[in-house]
Amino acid sequence: MEVLIVPIKNESSAAVIDIILPIQQIEFNVPITLNDQPDLLDIENVYYQTGGGFWGAKVNEELAGTIALLKFDHSSAAIRKMFVKKDFRGKELGLAQHLLETLIDYCKDNHIQHLYLGTVSVLQAAMRFYERNGFEQIEKSALPKLFPLMSADNVFYHLTIK
Repeated sequence: MEVLIVPIKNESSAAVIDIILPIQQIEFNVPITLNDQPDLLDIENVYYQTGGGFWGAKVNEELAGTIALLKFDHSSAAIRKMFVKKDFRGKELGLAQHLLETLIDYCKDNHIQHLYLGTVSVLQAAMRFYERNGFEQIEKSALPKLFPLMSADNVFYHLTIK
């Protein structure tokens, strides 16, 4: 199987939405809709214009996972839209790990020293994944003022990039 991590632009919006919404709504019953996530319809302006990015994991040409970086000040950014289709999860392909490493390499190359993210407590596997990768759970009150909060998130993490 060929795995490629590629930059995602607006023309891939529909494929991104086809991955993310079913995972949120059907698999994990998170009450969130496309209307709550207008960024998915304008990836280039929301993520790239501010100095972040959006990447996809392609397995044999099929988009199987996503990760996005939303830069919110000169040295800090938030991880967003980290999703891998159920059939492609796990250590065998390591898509989540490849996506995260791509994002962290981008941060190192672009002088982003602090990564933050919010997630939902029901996503236990995601929480374990972030903790295995050195993220530390923090209180919501410890988030930077400019951190872009998502209403559904109730667990927060921080990673200092060395």
